[in-house]
Amino acid sequence: MNQKKMIVIDGSQGEGGGQIFRTALSLALCQRIPIRIEKIRAGRKKPGLLRQHLACLRAAKAISHARVEGESLGADCVQFEPALLAPGCYHFVVGSAGSTTLIFQTVLPALAMTDSVSELRFEGGTHNGMAPSFDFLAGCFLPVIKQMGFQAEIKLDRYGFYPAGGGIWTAKVGPKDKVRDFILLERGDIVSRKAVAVSSNLPAHVTQRELRQVEKKCAWSSSELEQILVDSQGPGNLVSLRIGSSRLTEMIEASGELGIAAERVANITIKQMNRYLNADVPVGEHLTDQLLLPMWLNGVGRFRSLKPSLHTQTNIDVIEQITGQRIEYEHINGGTWEYRLNTPDIH
Repeated sequence: MNQKKMIVIDGSQGEGGGQIFRTALSLALCQRIPIRIEKIRAGRKKPGLLRQHLACLRAAKAISHARVEGESLGADCVQFEPALLAPGCYHFVVGSAGSTTLIFQTVLPALAMTDSVSELRFEGGTHNGMAPSFDFLAGCFLPVIKQMGFQAEIKLDRYGFYPAGGGIWTAKVGPKDKVRDFILLERGDIVSRKAVAVSSNLPAHVTQRELRQVEKKCAWSSSELEQILVDSQGPGNLVSLRIGSSRLTEMIEASGELGIAAERVANITIKQMNRYLNADVPVGEHLTDQLLLPMWLNGVGRFRSLKPSLHTQTNIDVIEQITGQRIEYEHINGGTWEYRLNTPDIH
C-alpha cells in the first residue's frame, strides 16, 4: 500500500461543501497519495456523506483499488489510500437523484492519465440544480478541456431530474494527449445564441412561459428558442441559455422547482447571463471551478473569468494544499479576473 505521507484536509474550510471532498479524491487518485478528509461537508445543513458523495468515493475506490475507511452514509471523516489506477469498464449507480455528472468529473482526471480507454455507465441524476447538467458537460465543459488534450465522449440514454433520478448515460474516456498550451483570455465575437427549456411530466406551458420570458427580456428571436419535452421517471425542468463564441459555448442554467414560477426560473438565468456578458470574459463562474483540476493536470494554462466565488477560492486552496502548486488569480479590470497556472513540470 501507499508509503507516501498522509495529507489531511479540513472539509469545513471555506464554503465547506462537497467540492472539497471530490477535489481531494481526484487529486489523491492523480498523485496516488493517501488522504484523510475530516469534517466532511461541515458547512451544510446535513453534514457528512450523502448518497452522491458516497457514490463518488466508491467510484474512486473502484478505479484505483483503494483502501478506504469511512465508507458509509453520513460519515464525516474518510481515509482514502489509492493503489494503481485501473482503466476499464465501470458501472456507477448513485441510488438516488444525486448528481452523476459530479462522479464523472471526480474520476475523469485520473482516468485520463492511464494508457487505455475506459467505458463508464452512470445511473442517477443527470439534471440537478446544484451540479452541472449532462447538457453542460456535453456542450460546454468537454469541448473546452478538449483544448487541453482531454479525450472523452458522452451519450445520454435517459434523463434523470431531481428528485426522482433514474437517468442513464455512458462515457468513454481516453488517454490525455501531451501537455498543451491552454490560453483563453478573450471571448471574441458571439456567433450563436440559444435558449433551451427542457421539461418532463409537466404541462407544456411551463417551458413555453420560460422561453417567452427570454424572448421578452432579451429580445431574442423565435429561431433562438427551443422547447424540449422528454420522458423521465419524475417531473423536472431546466432552462439553459447558451452563448456561442469562437472558442467555446458558455451555458447558464437554472432548474425549475415546485412553487417557483416559470418566469422567475428564466429570470435567474437571464441575470447570470447578463453578468457574464457585461464582464466580456470567455469563461463563466461555474465553468471556472470545473477547469481548475483539468488545468492543473495539463500543467500549464491561463484563462479569464469573473471574480472568484467562495466556492472557487476554496477549490483553489484545496488544490494548493494537496499538490503544492499555486493557481494564481488576479483582478484585471471591471468584472474581469485572470487565473494562471504555469508549472509545466509538475508530473
